[in-house]
Amino acid sequence: MLQGEDKIVGLNSLEQARLRPAPTGLDSEATLQDAVKDLITTYHDLNPTTIPTLTSPPSPLEFLRHISRNTPFVLRAGASDFAACKKWSTVYLTTVMQDSLVNVAMTPRGNADSVIPLSSPDTTINSSSRSAIFVKPHETPLPFPIALTAIQSQEKQGSAYTGPTHYLQTQNDNLRHEYSTLFSDVPASIPWARIALGTEPDAINFWLGNSHSTTALHKDNYENIYVQVLGRKHFVLLPPVEAACVAEREVLAATYAVKHGDRKDIRKEDLYVKIDSPEEYVPFATWDPDNPSVNATPYSHLSCPLRVTLQEGDVLYLPALWYHKVSQSCNDEGICCAVNYWYDLDFSGGFWSMANFIRSVGLVSMQEENHEERERNGQD
Repeated sequence: MLQGEDKIVGLNSLEQARLRPAPTGLDSEATLQDAVKDLITTYHDLNPTTIPTLTSPPSPLEFLRHISRNTPFVLRAGASDFAACKKWSTVYLTTVMQDSLVNVAMTPRGNADSVIPLSSPDTTINSSSRSAIFVKPHETPLPFPIALTAIQSQEKQGSAYTGPTHYLQTQNDNLRHEYSTLFSDVPASIPWARIALGTEPDAINFWLGNSHSTTALHKDNYENIYVQVLGRKHFVLLPPVEAACVAEREVLAATYAVKHGDRKDIRKEDLYVKIDSPEEYVPFATWDPDNPSVNATPYSHLSCPLRVTLQEGDVLYLPALWYHKVSQSCNDEGICCAVNYWYDLDFSGGFWSMANFIRSVGLVSMQEENHEERERNGQD
């Protein structure tokens, strides 16, 4: 009966030694949904409810600790010695850029790369009748001074302004290309990030807009060092573990187009939404932490968003795969300007795979819940 020759004392039967399921820490009747909820609540029990604030730059070793924990921080006045923070103004930017053509994102409501509902918003993501589109901005080249004037005019004129919202937001390493005449005003890399990560930034981006532009909740596969130069930026941050909270869906892709061609005096009424061809669906978060009752998943109420405002000269470390929504406030000149450094995420090791697994489990658990709801409603 026994394997080997070991003598066993106190064993009454093989049933006594039967292998049993390992303890999960959950109730015996726990479901996949319960496990996802436990994952989110346990994370919040073990992690800070506010974003740590630094008053001096971290050493490369200190920065590596933040990377290993995948936790953000704010470095107050961390870029105050950058030439950009000392020199940039509307006059300076116009003088340096002159009449250079820049790519301008135009939208009627500052809603570039966002989801537009086509049916009445539901309080739960489980509704199978909801429809929406993911709309990208109309993009057009304009001389920099014209784009800057439009950004300022909307901020200063308010409701009297009739044009679309303009945002300089190309995320294609534009500071080393499109805005290269400004590049010498910022470091080519962030020393503590370069040493810790062992690489140069993959992209350095320039951002210029006004308070009418908002960036919808999304995530990036980059370690992001974000530098606020002019005005203020307001971030809402969610960790990757909250993937099940954000109601990610595949959304039909579309783009804003202009009714009457590339006119110089485009009004916001001239923009319309055109469905992309060939047809494409974009996976995107449809839940808004600032409007939490709409499109909520069974897990959204467990989300604990972190909020932080960057003042001029502040630096934010935004870890890879963190969801973030961004709004902005202008300075006295009516603009908001920032620079960010994208360093490639290290896809080796366990973090990328684990984050994808967490996302997949959350999506599967919601599909199961949707199926159960349809069965209860007699739809299957």
